[in-house]
Amino acid sequence: MEKSISKDLQQFMEKFQPSKFKLMANGIEIRGIADIHRTISFAKQLIDRMGLNLKVKHTAEMVGYGAFEVNNA
Repeated sequence: MEKSISKDLQQFMEKFQPSKFKLMANGIEIRGIADIHRTISFAKQLIDRMGLNLKVKHTAEMVGYGAFEVNNA
């Protein structure tokens, strides 16, 4: 099964330019973020400003490795 990237997710990645990410079935996991809260806020603002059909997912477990997900909504 080949994972495909939605047009909205492609646009997000072009603007956000994550240096470390993992492609997942429904989006990407962005990893290695030092200031996780500021970066998540920036990602949410970017999604809103660009009118993308994406959502940010973050759990307490992800804090341990400085990660969050951006998924198709």
